[in-house]
Amino acid sequence: MATRKPAAKKSAAKKPAAKKPAAKKKTAKKPRLVCGLCGMQVIIDKACGCAEAHPLICCGKPMASR
Repeated sequence: MATRKPAAKKSAAKKPAAKKPAAKKKTAKKPRLVCGLCGMQVIIDKACGCAEAHPLICCGKPMASR
């Protein structure tokens, strides 16, 4: 009869290092305009810097800031 060798122990699989959550970036609140009739919203990414205001018109009326 042939003798069996004991099964070799499998090495424990190494777990990948836990990733740290990404740091949240602080974002400045951007101006948001909302139409009072239809509810469409506009976010201003970059203001033009003009001295006078430029109203955005939707549904025939200027949009209000939210």
